[in-house]
Formats: sequence, structure tokens, C-alpha cells
Amino acid sequence: MIKSKRNKFLTVLLFIQIGIVYFLSKFPVFIENYYTNGIYIAISTILRYLFGWLPFSFGDIIYLALILLIIRFLILFIKNKKSNRVSLIYQLFAGFSIFYFCFYFFWGLNYSRMPITNTLEFNIHNDSTYSNKYDIEKLKSLSDKLIYKIINIQSKLVANDTLPVIVSHSKSKILDLTQKGYQNLSNQFDQFTYKPHSIKKSIFSLPLTYMGFSGYFNPLTGEAQVDYLIPKVSLPMISSHEVAHQLGIASESEANFIGYLAANSHDDLYFQYAANLMAIRYTLHDIYRFDPKIYKTYKDKLPKGVLKNIWETQDFWNKYKNPFEPFFKLFYDNFLKYNQQKDGLQSYNQMVGLLIAYDEKYGLK
Repeated sequence: MIKSKRNKFLTVLLFIQIGIVYFLSKFPVFIENYYTNGIYIAISTILRYLFGWLPFSFGDIIYLALILLIIRFLILFIKNKKSNRVSLIYQLFAGFSIFYFCFYFFWGLNYSRMPITNTLEFNIHNDSTYSNKYDIEKLKSLSDKLIYKIINIQSKLVANDTLPVIVSHSKSKILDLTQKGYQNLSNQFDQFTYKPHSIKKSIFSLPLTYMGFSGYFNPLTGEAQVDYLIPKVSLPMISSHEVAHQLGIASESEANFIGYLAANSHDDLYFQYAANLMAIRYTLHDIYRFDPKIYKTYKDKLPKGVLKNIWETQDFWNKYKNPFEPFFKLFYDNFLKYNQQKDGLQSYNQMVGLLIAYDEKYGLK
């Protein structure tokens, strides 16, 4: 009886929580000042100290337990009579109520914080960072700078420009080195100080790859998980992206942008190469949207070795394409839209506009 009352109370509390989160989303300045730069800093630091030292992802163990509990619920729901199914539904909602609270209290309220264009004092409105809002000349100028940078970095890593860059670091070393990029970035923006670090390989790397994702952040434990199957040439940028989420950057476009700045600020050339390789891919994508003829011109500017690295990444993902991937991405797309990212998965591409704004204010280095 006590358990039944508790489940009903938690179910009611779930809907109250949804209302509170929606209400708070209307006050981004409050969230920025008192949650992101207050409560969340303490929560995230404590979580990383608690779980960061573990050689495995504790968050993945929690997710595995949740998956098993959901399977158990489905089995019981099918086997039980209708009279017992009502109590099972209350039990399900009660569990989700606890998860909902932990998700938004430990991290999720960052979805409602101020946009990075405000905190970094870019002289633009947030909407102008969207990839369809800037003109082709700005895009071409950024692309020229990125191409110059990646050619220069590639020349230091390979004997000639027809060769792809092959990362000599182990994947575990790449994860360990990720924090150094943030150490350098924090010299320019102290809000990106990252200590202690907590980046792990995901035990779900294979299913994650089939779902079409390369990493994720677990707000329950503060750990960043990366897909350990992805090519090493992509890993420095993926790990840097996930660390941005750990630091309270919820927006995917902003996490891409901050991840780029951290990897590009790194002393290690492989990190710089990975950052600019990703940025080039996004700018070429946007150039193609403007004019396929201009796209070909810019693509031809890239050395064959750089193109081989791009094809390496594309071939990897093509190998794991499957009929279920669009459904997983549709779910995540709607999840992002529910959490203040109106363009869903398309928001990843918006980091190009952020790079243009950064270049105009600070100069791309």
C-alpha cells in the first residue's frame, strides 16, 4: 500500500516537474547565473571526482541496469492481468519521475541557459549563427582560412600531401590528452577550465555505431563516453565535443564549436588536424548548399591526403548504415527540439556560423 501511494505521488510529481522545467526555460539569464555558473559547477565537479577515477564507465552500468529494468517491466506488463497493469504503469511513471529529476537537476537545465554568443560577447543575435543566415563571402573567407590551416598542419604530419594522416596515439592516450586542449582554451576563456577529467570508452560502442552516434554524455554520473570504434583521426574532436557537454554546453552546435576551439588550441598536431578536418567538412557542406560549383572549387583545393581522411570517416559510417538508424536519429532529433534546440540534429551544422562570428571578433588562430 505504501509503495502504491509512493508511485502515485511520484507520478503526479513528474508532471509538476515538467511544468517547472518549462517555466524555468523562460528565464535563461537566471539559469545562466544561478544554475550553469553556480549549482551545476559544484554538481559536475563532484560527479567527476566520484566517477572519473574508475577505469570503466559507471554511467554505462547504470544505463545497462535501466535497460534490464525496462525489459523486466515489459515482461511483467504482458504477463499480468489488466487489474495489475495499472499499478505497473504507476511504477513506470514513478521511475521516470526520478530519472527526469536527476537528468534536469544534474545537467539538463543547461538546455535553457544563455546562448554562447552572449557569454562570449559576439556582436550578433543568436539566430544569425544559423548556417542559412550568413553570406557566401563570409563562408568562403572562413573556408580559405581553414584550408590554409589544415594544409599547414598536414605538412608537418606526413611526408607528402597525397598521404592521409595516420594518428600514432592509442585511443586511450587521445582521451587522456583531451583535457590539455581545454587547459589552453581556458587561458582565453576561463569558463572552460576542465578539472578533473572523466572521459571513457562506451561499452555500447557497437550498438552506438549502428545508431549513428559517436559519443554521449551521461548526466547521472558526469562521465563523457565516446564510441571506441570510430577512426582515430576523428576521436580527438569527438572527445573534445563531449567534454564541452560536461562543462554545461548543452547545445550540439555550441558543443561542436567549443570542442573545435579546444582541439584547435591543443599543442598536439593530431588534435589540431582533427579539429580543422571536422570544420572543413561542415564548411564544405554549407558551400554545397549555396552553390555546388563553388563547392567543387573548394574541394579541389584540399590535398588528396586530406580527402582520403574525409573518405575514411565516411566509409566507416557507411559500413554501419542500417534501416533502424533513421528511427534512432528521429527520436534524438525530437528530443533536441523538446529541449530548446528548434533545428534538432541540423543544429550540429550551425557551428559554422559560430566559427564565422568567432573569427570576426577574435581571429581564427
